[in-house]
Amino acid sequence: QVQLVESGGGLVQAGGSLRLSCAASGRAFSSYAMGWFRQAPGKEREFVAGIDWIGAITSYADAVKGRFTISRDNAKNTLYLQMNTLKPEDTAVYYCAASRTSMLYTTTPVNYWGQGTQVTVSA
Repeated sequence: QVQLVESGGGLVQAGGSLRLSCAASGRAFSSYAMGWFRQAPGKEREFVAGIDWIGAITSYADAVKGRFTISRDNAKNTLYLQMNTLKPEDTAVYYCAASRTSMLYTTTPVNYWGQGTQVTVSA
């Protein structure tokens, strides 16, 4: 069982930056691939970024490539998403996800979800 709690969301102007964090409970954090998804109003939840068990492999959606960076600190049981050059279209609820696989991609089954944190980017 893994519990995920996101933080770091908020309101930011276009071009600004935010850093999301996801704190995981339990001692098995390093055995899960992790990722970030987002859901904008009226849209389906979509993959944003994924990272493997040890943080050596990362994957990004085309919409955020070059602007967002996913990372993890297994010693702190924490996942991060550094978001730079934010755009109004990045406005969404961002969710942390854990998967019992070696790497999390767009269609990888997710075993655990966080409750989400709101990110709002004003024009």
